[in-house]
Amino acid sequence: MLRSWRDRADPGEAGIQVGRNRRSAGLRREEVALAAGLSVDYLTRLEQGRSQHPSPQVLSALARTLRLTTAERDHLFLLAGLLAPSAGVVDAHLTPGVQRLVERMRDLPVAVFDARWTLVTSNPLWDALMGSPLEGTGHERNLPWQIFLGAPGRVRHDPGERKALEAEVVADLRQANARYPHDRELAELVGVLLAESTRFAELWARSDVSTHTSDRKTIEHPEVGMLTLDCDVLTVQGTDLRIVAYSAETGSADAAALDLLRVIGQVPDAAPHTEAVPR
Repeated sequence: MLRSWRDRADPGEAGIQVGRNRRSAGLRREEVALAAGLSVDYLTRLEQGRSQHPSPQVLSALARTLRLTTAERDHLFLLAGLLAPSAGVVDAHLTPGVQRLVERMRDLPVAVFDARWTLVTSNPLWDALMGSPLEGTGHERNLPWQIFLGAPGRVRHDPGERKALEAEVVADLRQANARYPHDRELAELVGVLLAESTRFAELWARSDVSTHTSDRKTIEHPEVGMLTLDCDVLTVQGTDLRIVAYSAETGSADAAALDLLRVIGQVPDAAPHTEAVPR
């Protein structure tokens, strides 16, 4: 099954330039392994049925790389002897449509977060603007954790803006916690934040509920300076994936700074950067 899905995959959609001498119609094994963060040997064993216990993280990475539909992703889990993601659990699966949408928005910094506000994927311009956020692991990829417990990033807020952002993020996370009562990662995240952040615990006790949808962000970039950008959040119905896009008014100094960043950052015409799975 993995081999047939690999054979049908479009190399162009995966950001791979196809030369005249290419014999493979779909993706080569080493290309899938690289994109999914696996070793070629491990992927070979999976395809041949010689590895019987792949983790959910491995299966999710393969589903994203091979651009499986939700039904195909669920079937992959069942073939591996695992239950497919169920109701009450956050689903971070990137459907082919969402992947194509992100890839075609190359002129804007775009990222996708799951309902926990954990980063799932980002495009090259987002990485150039924010500093390759996908290099982190675990909670480092989570926005609430970064806000309350992480090191300062490139986004700048005055005290009033900071307090408003913290309140909105906690209210959004509380809503997700009610919607996904069986999600262990979400429960663990909330537990860590309650235990280690007095400010988070204070806001959590207020029991506010809301959805974070838009904002204005001031970003201090080490090469292009300060940019003030519109930040819009689009929610994918049925999955609660959040597509976050930064933009600037056409002809503005901020738009010019984004154009400059696109050049000096040498943003490639490539597929978005997705989470790697440890070998």
